[in-house]
Amino acid sequence: MSGGRTSRGRRPRALALVATLLATACSGSLPPLRGQMEVGRDAYAVFVGGGGAAGGDLYAVRTEGGVVVPITFTGVGEMRPALSPDGSMAAFLRGTSLRDSVPGSVWVMNLLSGAEREIDLPPGAGPPRRVAWMHDGRGVFVESASGIYRTSVPPDAGATLVSQSERAPAESALAVLLGRPAFARVIPCAEEGALCTAGDTGTPGFLARGARDAFRWGDDSVAFFVGNAVEIRPLGAGRARRLGWRSPPSHPRQMTVFLGSARPSS
Repeated sequence: MSGGRTSRGRRPRALALVATLLATACSGSLPPLRGQMEVGRDAYAVFVGGGGAAGGDLYAVRTEGGVVVPITFTGVGEMRPALSPDGSMAAFLRGTSLRDSVPGSVWVMNLLSGAEREIDLPPGAGPPRRVAWMHDGRGVFVESASGIYRTSVPPDAGATLVSQSERAPAESALAVLLGRPAFARVIPCAEEGALCTAGDTGTPGFLARGARDAFRWGDDSVAFFVGNAVEIRPLGAGRARRLGWRSPPSHPRQMTVFLGSARPSS
């Protein structure tokens, strides 16, 4: 029967989906950073670690360094996380199966509760590539193979293509901008394995050799990976430093940071 053939053909994907949902249900039952960091108050970074065939999991670490805390345990690779402006949520991409790390969906995790929601892209959008938060934290931009989409968070409505007036803010959100107001962005250099900075005019400037996965570290610094270490470099005067973490996972990459919020005086 045709129904039997369809069932057998979909079995690997169905098993992968069941595994993902079960793991998500388990990880979503409790706040992933409970007892480790105060969500929305403490300063922390979220990144991808692990080098399995299906990609990595998400991990967190305080910005002053210390113990690395695992966040996801799905078995399906997570990648390219982005923390919301208030640090309470993480948007990220998730792989299509247990066997590969090709991104196939976009998810938002509430770090206060561990609950996850998938963002539905319209048919024909193509695989997602990157995700970034809107400046006010009320939604996300998703870059896919066919364009840039926007959706509110929680994703009560489907994602829609950004309008012409929204395109510049969307592209800025997806870029690694330096300073506030931004005076440059980080781009790959022509030299392989090096990072450069580019302004609106002029030739790109050299930032670092043997570096990858640059990301914004507040208004006055930029950070990137050098090997398996994270280097934080001030944009002005001052010395670069490295994040001192304990027992990081293999192949750490793709970091995003929340620098904390001021506590009200008592």
